[in-house]
Amino acid sequence: MTDHSGLEAELRGAVRGEVGFDATSRALVTMDASNYRRVPLGVVAPRDADDVAAVLEVCRARGVPVVARGGGTSIAGQATGTGVVLDFTRHMNGLVELDPGSRTAVVQPGLVLDRLQEAAAPHGLRFGPDPSTHSRCTLGGMIGNNACGSHSVAWGTTADSVRELSVITARGQRLRLGPGWAGAPDGLRELADGELARLRTGFPDLPRRISGYALDALLPEKGADVARSFCGSEGTLALLTEAVVRLVEAPRARALAVLAYTDDSAAAEAAAGLLPLRPLTVEGMAADLVPAGAGLPRGGAWLFVETGGRTAREARARAEEAVRAADVVSALVVTDPADQRTLWRIREDASGTATRMPDGTEAWPGWEDCAVPPARLGAYLRDFRALLAAHGLRGTPYGHFGDGCIHVRVDFDLLTEAGVGRFRRFSGELADLVVAHGGSLSGEHGDGQARAELLPRMYGAETVRLFERAKAVWDPDDLLNPGMLVRPAPLDANLRFSVLPARPVDVAFGYPADGGDFTAAVRRCVGVAKCRTTTAAGPAVMCPSFRVTGEEEHSTRGRARLLHEMLAGELITGGWRSPEVRDALDLCLSCKGCRSDCPVGVDMATYKAEFLHHHYAGRRRPAAHHTLGRLPQWLRWTARTKTAPLVNALARTGPLAGLGKRLAGITPEREIPRLAAQTFTAWWRGRVPAKGAGNLVVLWPDTFTEHLAPSVGRAAVRVLEAAGLRVALPPTLLLPRGAIADGRTRAATALLAARRSRVCCGLTYVSTGQLDRARTVLRRTLDLMEPVLRAGVPVVVLEPSCAAALRTDLPDLLPDDPRAARLSAAVRTFAETLERHAPHWTPPAVGRPVAGQTHCHQHAVLGDTPDRRLRAAAGLTGDLSGGCCGLAGNFGFEKGHFEVSRACAEEQLLPSVRQAPPDTVILADGFSCRTQLEQLAGVRGRHLAEVLAEALDSPAGGAE
Repeated sequence: MTDHSGLEAELRGAVRGEVGFDATSRALVTMDASNYRRVPLGVVAPRDADDVAAVLEVCRARGVPVVARGGGTSIAGQATGTGVVLDFTRHMNGLVELDPGSRTAVVQPGLVLDRLQEAAAPHGLRFGPDPSTHSRCTLGGMIGNNACGSHSVAWGTTADSVRELSVITARGQRLRLGPGWAGAPDGLRELADGELARLRTGFPDLPRRISGYALDALLPEKGADVARSFCGSEGTLALLTEAVVRLVEAPRARALAVLAYTDDSAAAEAAAGLLPLRPLTVEGMAADLVPAGAGLPRGGAWLFVETGGRTAREARARAEEAVRAADVVSALVVTDPADQRTLWRIREDASGTATRMPDGTEAWPGWEDCAVPPARLGAYLRDFRALLAAHGLRGTPYGHFGDGCIHVRVDFDLLTEAGVGRFRRFSGELADLVVAHGGSLSGEHGDGQARAELLPRMYGAETVRLFERAKAVWDPDDLLNPGMLVRPAPLDANLRFSVLPARPVDVAFGYPADGGDFTAAVRRCVGVAKCRTTTAAGPAVMCPSFRVTGEEEHSTRGRARLLHEMLAGELITGGWRSPEVRDALDLCLSCKGCRSDCPVGVDMATYKAEFLHHHYAGRRRPAAHHTLGRLPQWLRWTARTKTAPLVNALARTGPLAGLGKRLAGITPEREIPRLAAQTFTAWWRGRVPAKGAGNLVVLWPDTFTEHLAPSVGRAAVRVLEAAGLRVALPPTLLLPRGAIADGRTRAATALLAARRSRVCCGLTYVSTGQLDRARTVLRRTLDLMEPVLRAGVPVVVLEPSCAAALRTDLPDLLPDDPRAARLSAAVRTFAETLERHAPHWTPPAVGRPVAGQTHCHQHAVLGDTPDRRLRAAAGLTGDLSGGCCGLAGNFGFEKGHFEVSRACAEEQLLPSVRQAPPDTVILADGFSCRTQLEQLAGVRGRHLAEVLAEALDSPAGGAE
């Protein structure tokens, strides 16, 4: 066994970039988006080509393999390795030059594709290939895999867009690859010249032939293009340090024809017939991958045919021509850019949504992107489905129908020996089927470990030996990504699931979508890395901490990887006590954005609460867990003792406030919010009840509304009653058969035996992992709410985070209590209540623009469609921004979080408010969002209920 002691020290002395041999750095790169896992010795983030050369020199001397890694979204396992992994995304991620005149760009390998597209767009240009991971995949990874994307029918593969490549070989030779044998290493030309007949006849002529080495690009009639031949080599020949790529002219206008068919085979058979119309895309997907209410025309499968033109009219005319040319069940032409983006997101998210079958069964890559001649696609799909059925497997094909390239996740059982055996047998038979249809084992994502073992079935033994000889010319020491493409590891070795515990671990949450199995919940992360998007798009939230820090460990994927390794116990050995996992989760804002924005529904906020619950069991907790985590207790105590004025005074007395914050674990940069002089329920008890005969609703007095922002509660009561609803508060006495009244149940005969209490959603206990306490609080709440639940009365919750906790955390923490599901189902937001229970009410006309941010929990759990409709009905124009405010309940108050909290707010929320016109209404339904606005921007945000209540009282009907 090779002795690698001293490797870390030698690398630190040789490179200027970061060197990480700690457990966290290694755990983060054990996997990509494939089924495979390989544990590296360490990770290096090179700053430049000199660093790359230095790493290769050190590793060559020690016989240590080197693996290049970009966004880590490879699906065949080629971005993992057992030696040193090079992370190009941290430093070598620049756009060196963009020349609109020559339509070229010079890029570094770690540049994310979307950054290149953004730079090219003002010049009317774009990079042609665009994988669905365009927001996080890198140009180096695209070149390594010869990536394609949805527009390949128009602009080809990455190899078609490469002009020159700067690489460093394993032995340190710096080469500039291009056509005419430019940059060819010694021996490559002689190798090709001796095999001209094989190069001319042994490679299928396919638009999506990605498998193997593209040695046929070295033919003289193809320009002896060494750069093109290098594309798709998966980091096995040399390491890329810079690339000159071609750009194409972007259409000024686009239209999208959505063509509906009975099933995907019918759509596949139609796809090739549309190619003579020269569309930009011909993408296909079936109903299993489409969410309900997606707005697609009636059918069981669809083709997305995008057309371009110099004008919107020209683009639409071409889309309508595609509709006329297609034999469809129904069709839709979409010209609005926002509507097109919405539909394209469905297609782009398919790589994640396909990982779950409609019944929730897990599905995996492995045969993710075979390609056949487009004219044979329909026949191939029928044979493919027959093969699935013969093996008792299921999968939903989708993908690039116009190029004959099919993506599919199959419900392989990769957890048992029998299931892995079936996976292997199926893989061999499918390889034979693809070859029988004249296809390529890989049509986009490369061979990696998933398919390289089967390349002899496609190319024959002699051509595979030629691949081995080519590898030896470039990398005679087999230093670069060994086990990929040539002399591959078996396709059923190194499976990432084999290290996980076979039995479910004891957990507090129910994990109903994962059969109660925390391990299965963690397996949800398949590595597509949508959480690594560096800019928030539209209403999206995930993942604010990654966008601020740029660190993998602060992405949803990074945290899921660490949890995976914690369960495996090989790298992360501390189990629930792991400091590595604790530190990675520390900057998780529990925004729940991943719950909705992650294509596979990873819920890191829940996983964090679960981890903290176990991590601090029987141990001393941070001070903030006792102060902020038990906030409802402290505020109720303050209200009972009527000490709010004293607390407010002490919180604004410099030395005392500083000492108090230090003892409480609160960051010194924060001001303590003022407590209300009168609680919401105290106001309620003193008011004259409104008379009415409308529907009854129960208004939830959450902690924030009760003690910190009672004006929101008062405004909500005003509006709900104006809409004709009768408002009550939850009971406050635990009675066997209590009544819904006014929050002051007075059944005289029961008072002596009753116990006074308050409802609570348990949010602060959940977010700090105090789950035993949360369950106790929630059980007491359910006892109080029994009469409400029996009566089937809707429960209005004004604070979005509290509503989300009741919708999701409550039933997940108490899955065996049927009352939990009933209360969860009874929860309504303010806007939902008015829409469902006062449908004929017309809100007052406010007639002003709005700015602000949709609460992250509302976006992720509750949805904001009723809010949008209510705002529109009130004449509140404009959209709220996405992202997260950064305060996120206790997060922004905790010591050590202020800078991240502020940076999150600066991403979307604060700029949207600063740029708003003077008469803009600043909306923020969440108390955290309003606090962040006040403390960082000096702006008062208001709940929608406050805005409507003010308009009700305005003699001008809301105008100011």
